[in-house]
Amino acid sequence: MKLRNILKPIKILGMMSVMLASQSCEDLLVEKVVSGIGNDYMNTPKGFEDAVKSAYSSLRNYYGTQPGLTITEYGTDIYATGADGSFKGFHFYDTQLQGGVGSASGDLLAALWDELYRGVNICNAIIERAPKVTLSEAVLKQRVAEAKFLRAHYYYLLHQQFGGVDLRLTETLVPTKDTKRATDAEMFNAIIKDLTEAIPNLEAKSQSTDYGRATKPAAETLLAKVYLVKAYSAQRAADDFTKAAQLCSGVINNYTFKLLDDFAQVHDENNQVNSEVVFAVQYTSDPLTNLTNNTGAVNGGNNLHLLFGMQYDVQPGMKRDVFYGRPFKRLRPTSYFLNTVFADRTNDSRYKKTFRDTWLSNNPGTNLNASFDDSKTKLTFAAGDTAIFIPGYEMSKADRAKKKYQVLVPSAYNEALFPTLMKFFDTKRPDLTYEAGSRDFFVFRLADVYLMLAEAQLQSGNISEATKAMNAVRYRAGWPGKKDAMLITDAQMNFELIIEERARELAGEQMRWLDLKRWGLLVDRVKKYNPQAAPNVADKHYLRPIPQTQIDRSTKGAFAQNPGY
Repeated sequence: MKLRNILKPIKILGMMSVMLASQSCEDLLVEKVVSGIGNDYMNTPKGFEDAVKSAYSSLRNYYGTQPGLTITEYGTDIYATGADGSFKGFHFYDTQLQGGVGSASGDLLAALWDELYRGVNICNAIIERAPKVTLSEAVLKQRVAEAKFLRAHYYYLLHQQFGGVDLRLTETLVPTKDTKRATDAEMFNAIIKDLTEAIPNLEAKSQSTDYGRATKPAAETLLAKVYLVKAYSAQRAADDFTKAAQLCSGVINNYTFKLLDDFAQVHDENNQVNSEVVFAVQYTSDPLTNLTNNTGAVNGGNNLHLLFGMQYDVQPGMKRDVFYGRPFKRLRPTSYFLNTVFADRTNDSRYKKTFRDTWLSNNPGTNLNASFDDSKTKLTFAAGDTAIFIPGYEMSKADRAKKKYQVLVPSAYNEALFPTLMKFFDTKRPDLTYEAGSRDFFVFRLADVYLMLAEAQLQSGNISEATKAMNAVRYRAGWPGKKDAMLITDAQMNFELIIEERARELAGEQMRWLDLKRWGLLVDRVKKYNPQAAPNVADKHYLRPIPQTQIDRSTKGAFAQNPGY
């Protein structure tokens, strides 16, 4: 049974963990029992195993959700706002992002904060209680290693978004207002220590019966990310880039991972367990298993299929269906993303395989008025005829008039009409309104590891090795017969290529804001390439505001707000 399918008992223990985690209560001084399961259940072999499984569940509130996407893709150089939705302060970097209680941004950050700390406290309980549990030594070592990987993961996410936080490494059993903010050095040390201790005791590969558990290469990939972040920070050490490169090389060479031949195969919803996935957060079609709090979708699930779609369903010849999705039109690509990052469409297949450019009529008939294409008035469609086409360039009015369908050209793009990212579309949903998707979310995949290796090698001065790593990703991305044209030379290997290649390969995969932050380029690139956000973005936005609920739960003055908020 795969990990995605063993989460039903976890939901009970996951609720019980609210009783255990001081940061999870709405009011820190009020204890609410939400489960009839006793605290001692976790000390039994079955309870301990269930606790480990439940420790993964907090990842579902961050990966594959609107809140997680909001704080990782909004307000970057490659995405701007669509027509609808809340949380636009994360796009505009305006007063909506102050984070006060009751504000959309404040409530989103508070919910994520609480959920990540809930995960931390479950991990703390697992690590502390393991010696008293009657299981084999090998199993206990594996489970504790999983908990350390997850605790490091949760603290990595908290640290990147908020800076130094309350670094709790022991189980919290009773409410307390005794909190303090850790330094960056303390955060890095704790995260690196957890991962370094976890790696030797993790399996090289998830067993088929437990697919989705943390593995040695997953922990090595996360540790490489941490060293890359540290290498650009004030806490950097001379060998951080070297350590990151060694870890990435190990993931690439020491296991059975392999880049798929076709970029489109990576995100094929029928090919989720593939040779490129290093670590994935598990989802399922079971609504009880998918149910999580504050994910931004009814009944949880991976809901990213909702957020990138344009408003195709009001156009002539079209109506909403499961295949083309429910278009929440939250994010649209910037001009820089489309025209600079994806400038090469002759050799590079990723523009075509990243964005949907064709919609076939599912609502046949005659329409007397076109919506956005001024080259025609009357439109008649049979089922399956092309209804909308996005050529990606400014096709003339005369050429558009020759087509029997609407042609959406760049000058007609707006917050409702734009090229639609296809990576997360979910045709397995039971009906056209259903929000809870069942696709796994790929947290780490091999192409990302190659690109991290290229970055680490470049920053270490190993240009030739950086070029090799970059070319592995670029070669795969080439059209058949054009792959050699994708290869670069050592002379062409530079940091701007790293920046653009990560955008091309990893668009929408909850990494862009973190990349820009790591490089110290968030403000510069948002000002250059995101006109909506350019007037307001400032250095303070390298961190999010600490949720006011956390400040209020702490002894007065003990937990300082981030500067500028």
